[in-house]
Amino acid sequence: MAKCLAVFGTGSDVGKSVVTTALCRILSDRGVRVCPFKAQNMSNNSGVTPDGLEMGRAQIVQAEAARLAPHVDMNPVLLKPISQVGAQVVLLGRVLQDFSASGYHKEKARLFKTACQSLDRMRGAYDAVVMEGAGSCAEVNLMDRDIVNLRMAAYAQAPVILVADIDRGGVFAQIVGTLACLEKEQQDQIAGFIINRFRGDISLFRDGVSWIEQQTGKKVFGVLPWFDHFHIQSEDSVVIERPETRNNPGKTPDVAVLRLPHISNFTDFDPLLCTPGLGVAFVEKVRDISSCKAVILPGSKSTRNDLDWLEKTGWRAKIKEYAENGGHVVGICGGYQMLGREVQDPEGLEGKPGTSRGLNLLPHMTVLKAPKTTTLTRFAWDGVMGCGYEIHMGQTTLPENSGKEKSDMPGWLMVMERNRQSCQAPDGAVFENGRIMGTYMHGFFDTPAILKKWLTCLGLDGLEPPDKSAMQVRNRQYDLLARHFENHVDVDTIISGICA
Repeated sequence: MAKCLAVFGTGSDVGKSVVTTALCRILSDRGVRVCPFKAQNMSNNSGVTPDGLEMGRAQIVQAEAARLAPHVDMNPVLLKPISQVGAQVVLLGRVLQDFSASGYHKEKARLFKTACQSLDRMRGAYDAVVMEGAGSCAEVNLMDRDIVNLRMAAYAQAPVILVADIDRGGVFAQIVGTLACLEKEQQDQIAGFIINRFRGDISLFRDGVSWIEQQTGKKVFGVLPWFDHFHIQSEDSVVIERPETRNNPGKTPDVAVLRLPHISNFTDFDPLLCTPGLGVAFVEKVRDISSCKAVILPGSKSTRNDLDWLEKTGWRAKIKEYAENGGHVVGICGGYQMLGREVQDPEGLEGKPGTSRGLNLLPHMTVLKAPKTTTLTRFAWDGVMGCGYEIHMGQTTLPENSGKEKSDMPGWLMVMERNRQSCQAPDGAVFENGRIMGTYMHGFFDTPAILKKWLTCLGLDGLEPPDKSAMQVRNRQYDLLARHFENHVDVDTIISGICA
């Protein structure tokens, strides 16, 4: 069985995923057959495997860094929050059911067994496994039901690297406090620390490193400086909780993406953020959008609730006014559903059964129903080929002869392949001479030719997106991350135990 290394954190969004990604690329560079693993993930930012199954985005990123095709055994349990106290549980890539928080905890014994079986299969197929934890590994009230942190590391006999975030402050308390919350046997599982997101002159933190090592008796493997010369996809919406304009700071954005309360798959917009000169902002509070070239309604894990939010905040009226005045509006997945006449939920998949009024900018109607669609998809837009993926509950139908002109007819995109099976199926709808567009296609902007065509539709044909595919761009980012990590972390000591 392959040896394992665990990467845990002092809290959420401290850098566990990035450290795991770096180690996967570095080990792969050194000829080690390595795979990522996270027993339980909680995120609405998911993706699809080549088998047409759903898993967490972070483990897909880590698999790419390890030069592997993603597999659901890398993330056997995925929780997709649908409320403050409930989540949809995806088990081995398929929807199990919705659970309340208390109901889910009752299932932990069964889910832990399933996760252990997945880990065993990964350990049998690879030379090394890099395991990522979730949140803080020192949540004492949840310790007896833990299936992803120290209990899983103990099962795998994996030494633990504890990641702390110095940028948020209190790094000494993060580390010492985490250890103080653990029993002696659990403390012994911690091999050492990585300090993440350091700003300034690292030499000024040498005394800090010495203090941590003296207080804990454990090694600080490295201090990672803050980086902004490359970008690694994140699955935590924490990264967009402070809406801002990218690429053109301080200026009115060219593209506004609505920061919905239940936003999902916001990595759809990474190619926009990487396009030089294109101002992109995630907007939450109602603001003047009249000067924007386009407004995007992103995916949502709770479409009807987010429709209610649009009504209550005033965004509904603002978007309709923008569209009526000639603005371009794009809806992706849940956003596409919102653009239609209504969203019906007869089975109560998102809460209380009922029907919600859509924005009525496109003529379709959506019925939320199982099973969930999960596909890797190839599509064409007026002969331009693209690649994306679909993850949605529900079926959307359009009335016949819904448009007066050919350009307004249903079936904006033509799906050519789903999960490696050829097909010819229309997707989405386009109206008002191409100003209102909707599609189920996540990753729509990932193909440079598709993104260029869309920018031209906005009158931004002077902008040039990167000429490489999204996968090529991401591969370059993984290489930059690996070199950054090797320059500041004692990698040889970290991996010596799992490569011996």
